[in-house]
Amino acid sequence: MANRAYKFRIYPNDEQRILFAKTFGCVRMVYNYWLDRKIRQYEENKTNVTYTVCAKEMAAMKKTDEYAFLKEVDSVSLQQSLRHLDAAFQNFFRQPKAGFPKFKSKKQNKKSYSTICINGNIAILNGYLKLPKIGQVHLKQHRIIPEEYSLRSVTVSQTPSGKYYASILFEYE
Repeated sequence: MANRAYKFRIYPNDEQRILFAKTFGCVRMVYNYWLDRKIRQYEENKTNVTYTVCAKEMAAMKKTDEYAFLKEVDSVSLQQSLRHLDAAFQNFFRQPKAGFPKFKSKKQNKKSYSTICINGNIAILNGYLKLPKIGQVHLKQHRIIPEEYSLRSVTVSQTPSGKYYASILFEYE
């Protein structure tokens, strides 16, 4: 099995832009919250907080009134940010040259989030990209994707100039 990614420009409407902004913010908040938690845990006990512990606690956290806004965005994208954090920590401990994971800045120029395809929640249909919680976003598809390719994940990003892109990962034999 091999992977291939295609990057397409997407054109969200105003409502979808707001949802994208909320998702970018929530993913950043979750990443920073758990990075802080992992740092404190390591300083106190010299132990690591694993991904499964983080995911369980985040599910409980979403039920509180203080973090109820996390329900508005795609839950898989929040889990993916925890996976990215866990991978960054593992890379640091395996190869210190990789550098310690850094907090994500609100003023960061490039915003992005990733989500994976589960039970067909992501699809490309007639010039539109169907995303969880966002709906169908107009897609400028300039390449034909072979039928035998199966969709694996999507990373939605926003450039500093305000353009939106979707990097879509496919798996094939």
